[in-house]
Amino acid sequence: MGEKATAFLAEHVWEHMTIEEGVTASKNCYKYLCDGGYMRIAVPDKNFRNEWYQNMVKVGGNGEPSHPSYSHKILYDYKTISKVFEKAGFEVELLEYYDESGNFHYKYWNKEDGKIGRSFRFDTRNSNESLGMVSIILDAKKPKIIKYK
Repeated sequence: MGEKATAFLAEHVWEHMTIEEGVTASKNCYKYLCDGGYMRIAVPDKNFRNEWYQNMVKVGGNGEPSHPSYSHKILYDYKTISKVFEKAGFEVELLEYYDESGNFHYKYWNKEDGKIGRSFRFDTRNSNESLGMVSIILDAKKPKIIKYK
């Protein structure tokens, strides 16, 4: 099949597909990643308790094609987006997300592995006191296969 990629970056892409389309896309990416490769994914967070944000990311936007979320087909929580990639064979590591209780979870991630602009550290609408724009961010890792001789 030729050379495979070591990494893919997809910031705010998967919400433009149905869950089924997202699983298919994940499987296709898995196929073209080398063993030990990874994908860094970011999607809007269904659990972020901010009315302005939820209005900006809601499925179908406000009905106007110019609305930023007009073509959104799903709003993910961290469990649902994780399952999309696990169904494709990936091991998922969550980096940023809100849980059902409205608590923000953050695990340091290296921007050199794929910088996400709409993130806790890199979106200018955020500060340590207040978050204005967040994403669920995860790394989906393709297991490295060890071959024995």
